Amino acid sequence: MGSFPRYGPSPGGPAGAHFLKFITFRIKNGKMLACVRIYHYLCAVQWNEGLLESSSFYFNYPFMIDKNVVKNLVEEWLKDKEYFLVDVEISPDDKIVVEIDHADGVWIDDCVQLSKYIEDHLSRDEEDYELEVGSAGLGQPFKVPQQYVNFIGKDIEVLDGDGKKHRGTLKAVDGRQFTITVKEKVKKEGSKRPVMEDVDKTFSMDEIKYAKYLISFK
Repeated sequence: MGSFPRYGPSPGGPAGAHFLKFITFRIKNGKMLACVRIYHYLCAVQWNEGLLESSSFYFNYPFMIDKNVVKNLVEEWLKDKEYFLVDVEISPDDKIVVEIDHADGVWIDDCVQLSKYIEDHLSRDEEDYELEVGSAGLGQPFKVPQQYVNFIGKDIEVLDGDGKKHRGTLKAVDGRQFTITVKEKVKKEGSKRPVMEDVDKTFSMDEIKYAKYLISFK
């Protein structure tokens, strides 16, 4: 982790002010990744033997990439494709993580193309960032309704709002409601012992803690 300053005219601070732009950066795999820009605006500035003297007036302007800008770029690239957007996350140090998905899986070449599309539309001169494009991890909680649709007929695990786990086959998806079929012991009238039967349970995506594909190693 380190930083270096750049001195220049104010790009939007007080009239007559100059600024020092500090770019905090970190090194990863031998590559410098710029993370945060902070503008220190200074009044009555002058250089004296390499030292900057000024009045006490200054303020910080943290720079961050707009998440909606990235989402719009992804949606543009996805247009007329069978892929769908799962999530876009941007960390405080401007690491952009884009997750996409497809009913038949995600191809690396397509991730590369999407990454290049985003980079072509974001200026690194104005926005310093690290970009990661990939698929939603198998076995990770579903984030969008289309993921539920893709796993109809597959076994999933649901953690309901009360903290109880349910495991069964995803039967249907209707808007933000979904139904799974679980095996439960049911005591029938006239029967001495309960018997295992298929029981449908419906949940709201907005009222559960998570739902995810149940990976089987059988």
